[in-house]
Amino acid sequence: MSKAEKTKQHIIEKTATLFNTKGYISTSLSDITQITGLTKGSIYGNFENKDEVAIEVYKYNAGLLGKTLSRSFGEEFHTSLDKLHALVDFYRKNWKFVFANGGCPLMNAATEADDSFPALKTQVRRSFEQWMTKISAAILEGQKKGEIGTNIDAEQYASLFIMLIEGGILLSKTMGDQSFLNHALDKIAYMIDHELNILPS
Repeated sequence: MSKAEKTKQHIIEKTATLFNTKGYISTSLSDITQITGLTKGSIYGNFENKDEVAIEVYKYNAGLLGKTLSRSFGEEFHTSLDKLHALVDFYRKNWKFVFANGGCPLMNAATEADDSFPALKTQVRRSFEQWMTKISAAILEGQKKGEIGTNIDAEQYASLFIMLIEGGILLSKTMGDQSFLNHALDKIAYMIDHELNILPS
């Protein structure tokens, strides 16, 4: 990496939690200079404006989550049902890390991704579409293998899983009580075992 690329990456990594915690709109240039130790000139020497920093930080945060979630759908799982359960297990095991870093970057950015920041809205929509595609693909794979009923609408269940996870995170983070997320994850696990699964127990 060139010096400029290293500086740009430094800015993104140092402000990742800041943007996710304080907000992509609320985070100021002064906040960025303070946490990075760089001058405003240095920030603007690498990014056109604060909005560009916010977009790149969102991509970074969403990318980290995406990579971690992708491992839940790895080849080490024997069935598609195992892959879906691995998604549930990821949030059971990592909720403290998610909360400590401000919550789910997709949900946090989605709350700000209105008409005042259309570029962020586009990125968030793309992230959710990619997440839905991954879950849908696991369900479709299970249908091809005869593990999941062919009457199941893969996209509908994928969106429902995401809604339950995001809603559970939102309530748990707001109320300071992990049980809300656990209830959501329990519901997803139940649906995997009793609505999707057609294999003999």
